[in-house]
Amino acid sequence: MKANRVLETCLYAEDLHQAEDFYRRVLGLEAFARQEGRHVFFRCGESVFLLFNPAKTSAEKNLQHGAVGEGHVAFHMRPDEVEAWKAHLQAHHVPIESEHTWPNGGLSLYFRDPAGNSLELVTALTWGIKEDIWPNH
Repeated sequence: MKANRVLETCLYAEDLHQAEDFYRRVLGLEAFARQEGRHVFFRCGESVFLLFNPAKTSAEKNLQHGAVGEGHVAFHMRPDEVEAWKAHLQAHHVPIESEHTWPNGGLSLYFRDPAGNSLELVTALTWGIKEDIWPNH
């Protein structure tokens, strides 16, 4: 048996309204499910991106969601989108903390969401993945 892709990724934010607004405005994600004060779920391509309020989920002993502290997630960007993403983040007053060119030619842009989570926009080449296997957005 071998897992073949990540289906869902989770981060945590206490202010879900602020977080939902950020991910909608800055990353263009649309929520498809929410429970007030507990979670907001987004579609991201063929995967799902989940935001949980850690104060709620850590108290639920029947579920395995409930991390504490800042997390990290990387979202794919095509190489021809790098400059547009930089301009987009600047237009939304989101500071880029770091821009890194990897030895194999991949590129990463690092920034934070309102909850302090570390976010990355990254080209597939960073991980030796050919861009042509990713669907165009």
